[in-house]
Amino acid sequence: MILELIDVKKEYKIENGNNYKALKGINTSFDCGELISIIGESGSGKSTLMNLIGGLDSNFTGSIKIDGKNISEFNEIELDKYRKNKIGFVFQSFNLIPHLSVLDNVTIAMTLSNIKKSDRYQRAKQILKEVGLESHISKKPNQLSGGQKQRVAIARALINDPDIILADEPTGSLDSQTSKQILDIIKNIASKGKLVIMVTHSEKVAQISSRVIKIADGKIVEEIRNSEIKSSSKYIDNIHKEKQNLSFVSAIKLALNNMKEKATRNILVSLGASIGILSVITMLSIGNGVEAYITDTMNGFVNPLVIEVNKNNNKNQSEKKLELSAIPEGIMTQVSDPFEEEDIQKISTINNVSNIEKGISFQLGNTTKINYKNENINIKIFSSISSNITTENILKGSFPKKNEILISAEVEKQLNENMIGKTVNLEFILENKVINADVVVSGIYGSSTTEVMQNITQSYINYDDVKNLASKKEITLKPNKIYLSSNNDEYVVGIKEEVINLGYESSRQEQMIEMFTEMLNVITYILSAIAGISLVVSAIMILVVLYISVVERTNEIGVLKAIGARRKDIKIIFVAESFVIGLTSGLIGAIGAQLLMVIINLLTINLFDISLVIMSSSYVLFGIVISIVISMVSGIFPASKAAKLDPVESLRREWKIYTLIKMNIS
Repeated sequence: MILELIDVKKEYKIENGNNYKALKGINTSFDCGELISIIGESGSGKSTLMNLIGGLDSNFTGSIKIDGKNISEFNEIELDKYRKNKIGFVFQSFNLIPHLSVLDNVTIAMTLSNIKKSDRYQRAKQILKEVGLESHISKKPNQLSGGQKQRVAIARALINDPDIILADEPTGSLDSQTSKQILDIIKNIASKGKLVIMVTHSEKVAQISSRVIKIADGKIVEEIRNSEIKSSSKYIDNIHKEKQNLSFVSAIKLALNNMKEKATRNILVSLGASIGILSVITMLSIGNGVEAYITDTMNGFVNPLVIEVNKNNNKNQSEKKLELSAIPEGIMTQVSDPFEEEDIQKISTINNVSNIEKGISFQLGNTTKINYKNENINIKIFSSISSNITTENILKGSFPKKNEILISAEVEKQLNENMIGKTVNLEFILENKVINADVVVSGIYGSSTTEVMQNITQSYINYDDVKNLASKKEITLKPNKIYLSSNNDEYVVGIKEEVINLGYESSRQEQMIEMFTEMLNVITYILSAIAGISLVVSAIMILVVLYISVVERTNEIGVLKAIGARRKDIKIIFVAESFVIGLTSGLIGAIGAQLLMVIINLLTINLFDISLVIMSSSYVLFGIVISIVISMVSGIFPASKAAKLDPVESLRREWKIYTLIKMNIS
């Protein structure tokens, strides 16, 4: 015996804490090649018995043994395999998935088993040919007659070569002629070695059966044996019983098919969600563009292969401000503490440095002056020349040589004369001693990239000249800056890191860049977070849409479970749909951000001659990934709800709707 039922009982909880006994001890057995009709009045327990045999409901007492194994002892995974490999369902309301073609409706069970497309299509076409539907494989269910729909349902039940076919009122919705055709197909299936169990009200259906089981009030009241059906070969014998599970790729394909049914809604959801992604990518790109502009502007004043080193005096900002406030007005101060010889020796050990220069820089106060004729110009920044300054910084003239000076464009502007080659008097105070020297103007310092530094009075002379002038006043000059040159920009970052590791500081310029960058990053992240609020709205929207989809597709979920889909498979299908929505939203957002970048940059180039938005591939990738993550997280709850739906209730709900529609038509 392939199937044996021993004292099977089933109770349902009803109102007031009472139990309704649907089955009151069913004892019977079935063998291959039998065509069984279970008949009885409504409420007699026929459908309940079929659900138990089909593994749709496992909450019962007694034993239902398949090949000697009791399905009441099966866990959830084993029940899924049982329905997938042993059982084929044929429903009165057909329960075809409306957005799938005939071919895909038949192959859906094999898709859940992750069988190759070519194999499942070949098998489906073979079965559809046998049920007379080979010319209808591309049609949708709404293009078929009732009889054709039932043939599709029969083909779907046979596709995985099950041992048992369960048919619930297979002719209940059909006319007499079509019913006869369907019954001939079912009888033929039994003749090829299948156990076919039909639930029916029809005496005509019962007459073609090899055995009729009458049920009343949850009990078998009569068994009638008719003529035996002659069995021939097995229906299909080349399908593996142990199959793989649904893969994520197959789930994506199913999701795409499902989403085509509500294409407009899904496109609108993706467009709505893409706005948040577009906003976040654009905000990050604007921050990147502004940061690049600041960095390029500051780097326009210096040689990128030269690293400026300052002494780290380990004083916090408040201590430095206190020191500066104690300096009498009009006294020049060094920018940082001077380097001792041991400092220079330590710095010289850094690898990949091709040259080391000493430098001096003073600022604050009005003690440095350039006197020319009757004009006295106060110099805000007085420094020694170094390799850090490039030819791009020389607006005209050349670098200063011995006893020469480089002055800023603002100094020349205030003197109101072409100063190249003119002799000026340089006056500055060092250690409370006034130092004077006549020097020749060799060039004009400035920058074509920004106007910020052009309005500051500056002057540069050679370090040795400052040292010689200081020695004449018996002052020993110590450098407060060291300049390290590298022959390759690949080494620059490593040299800077080594400078920090040795306990020294980078240039004030770099510190300013870092400060601006940090401030800009904070602003960018705040703006991105504000833009990201729309992502929360998108997540809620996706959750609602997928939740509605679960409600709309309750019957489909019931069908999938009936043909062996695991909870995990159902969850994967809905998560895959959220993945597709997230991916689509991310791609639309990324493309939209690219277009917005082009538009903004066209405007800023025309107005300010800069590209304000600089989009990196990492921002695009981040936008797409965050879109997918948010969408999939939003889809977890609806997917879990779908996976937990009871297959019996899902199919029963659809049957109620089907019955109401049929009654209205009648």
